[in-house]
Amino acid sequence: MAKRIITAAITGSIHTPSMSPYLPITPDQIADEAVRAHDAGAAVAHIHARNPETGQPSANPDLYAEIAGKIKSRCNIILCITTGGGLGMSTQERVQTIPRLKPELASFNFGSMNFALFHALETYKDLEQPWEKQYLGMTEDFILPNTFKTLREFAEVFAENGTQPELEVYDLGMLNNLAFMLERGHLKRPVYIQFVFGILGGMPATPENLLFMHRTAKEAVGEFTWSVCAAGRHQFRMCTLSILLGGNARVGLEDNLYLEKGVKARSNAEQVEKIVRIGREFGVEPATPDEARRILNLKGLENVSF
Repeated sequence: MAKRIITAAITGSIHTPSMSPYLPITPDQIADEAVRAHDAGAAVAHIHARNPETGQPSANPDLYAEIAGKIKSRCNIILCITTGGGLGMSTQERVQTIPRLKPELASFNFGSMNFALFHALETYKDLEQPWEKQYLGMTEDFILPNTFKTLREFAEVFAENGTQPELEVYDLGMLNNLAFMLERGHLKRPVYIQFVFGILGGMPATPENLLFMHRTAKEAVGEFTWSVCAAGRHQFRMCTLSILLGGNARVGLEDNLYLEKGVKARSNAEQVEKIVRIGREFGVEPATPDEARRILNLKGLENVSF
């Protein structure tokens, strides 16, 4: 593949407003950031919603619809809607945006894990919003649940709405889950895997782990399209390795607040521009949204409900 799909994860549900003044919060801010990322070379924008008053991650489907509509009116970027949601949301809250928006693409976490953010409180002590300390601190005793039952139910919702799953794989056991769900017919090909590294509770972000996970996925799953995202300071080196190995890359303020050591990214577009520049140094061009649609076999923007 001569081109690579660049995804911008616009705001996520990991970082809190106190961590960066550049984290987009309101629907307008999130939409603006998605359009800037598109203009910088991103083919996909990964979307979470936040309470526009407090910045807390939100499951409100009206917010997702507002964000999606604002972006669609301005550019043709692919929207990858989260079903990971925010930490502590119910499985119903996490999946409800899929039948509402019928997006082309949505994230699909493929196993349960200790999703830990509590250690961030050691760095960020002066928090602006009352919810931030509790939200981060509760993850010391938190499991992000994705049981085989909910995997099956989520897969049914995706299929019913023509939404392609982006399978988020944080650890080796999730590849075993994926192979099982394919074997039982709950998932259909083509398969799109995103390897996620650097979250406390998941796989460390090392080149060796990426090579191991990719090789194991080939043995367990067969053919698939894939991407890489990595938390914090690991973002660009792991995404560069993915590009060199023939994979795609996800950057954005959900995963990393910095552009380089000691310099906070002022927008998602800055990170997109950086990974596009790195790719071009190796003769790789970013895919356009329509090229990415063909690569991922998506249903097209005319078939969504926003």
